[in-house]
Amino acid sequence: MTTVLVIDDSPSEIAKFRDMLGKNSYQVLEAVNGEQGYQMATEHLPDAILMDVVMPEMNGFQATRKITHDKTTAHIPVVIISTKNQETDQVWGKRQGAKEYLTKPIDESELMRIMRMVME
Repeated sequence: MTTVLVIDDSPSEIAKFRDMLGKNSYQVLEAVNGEQGYQMATEHLPDAILMDVVMPEMNGFQATRKITHDKTTAHIPVVIISTKNQETDQVWGKRQGAKEYLTKPIDESELMRIMRMVME
């Protein structure tokens, strides 16, 4: 089973992603901030990561950079999903190592398309 780590500080957003991913046969791991997400990524080595940007302690840009620059986790595709929808945010997110940058609210079919694409 394909495992996806969802890193988001919003319980309602995590629940939405858990529902969407679960319906499509993904196993979901959850973290509530970037630091916890980084630790879980190194421990569980998920197949992909969905990353929020605005979070306490370590934001999503910092966590993405840490995950994509660590030899242990660099192979894991990170998809940033954020309410920050400016082009500069998207460019910055990809410079940190994200494979894709989507803006909330996210459509389930679009999310599944992106998940398949980044895990090819």
